[in-house]
Amino acid sequence: MITISNLKKNFGDTIASDIPSFTINDGDILGLVGNNGAGKTTLFRILLDLLKPDEGEVALDSINPALSEEWKPTTGAYIDEGFLIDFLTPEEYFAFIGKITNMPQEAVDERLKEFERLAAGEIFGQKKLIRNLSAGNKQKVGIMSALFNHPRLVILDEPFNFLDPSSQNVLKHELVEYNRQTGATILISSHNLAHTIDISTRIALLEKGQIIKDMPNENGSARTELENYFET
Repeated sequence: MITISNLKKNFGDTIASDIPSFTINDGDILGLVGNNGAGKTTLFRILLDLLKPDEGEVALDSINPALSEEWKPTTGAYIDEGFLIDFLTPEEYFAFIGKITNMPQEAVDERLKEFERLAAGEIFGQKKLIRNLSAGNKQKVGIMSALFNHPRLVILDEPFNFLDPSSQNVLKHELVEYNRQTGATILISSHNLAHTIDISTRIALLEKGQIIKDMPNENGSARTELENYFET
């Protein structure tokens, strides 16, 4: 369970986060939606201790990420290319992840088979450094790295960016199936409203750093309200 209490973050006069109270339940697929500047990425960065709040706190399973690192082994995240080591090939990158998590190379190779559909034959065996991959394939490497250690919490910022339509559909399937098989909590932010509605069990609508709507989304039940909001 993730809890947010009296959270505030400003950048000058701009309110980036102002959330008095919010709870994310275990097993939720929570979609964060909102226009540019709504505060989605700011919230993710605070959850991952990449950004310090001005006031308040967050807790991941009762652990404040700013005060302890016990949450890290069970959390996987991809925010942007800065999460990658781009002077390595994808194979070298995942071998490195395996080493720092005490995973034998045989286990690394076996784990990567789980991502064959998403990789689509375009990432491994190409003899390319990550920095020389297309934007879409860099995105795939980042998403695979977030899921690699089977985390209980997954945080993905704009995961559908740069992906072609086939890859977007594969990713939707992969995230829903991962949630179904593991019961993991998945947080995504996306400007792609249709994909977010398709996979989320719950949707939080942000505006100027505030969560103005917290909507259940069983069978896409939030679609009409969200479409009306973004059409105005």
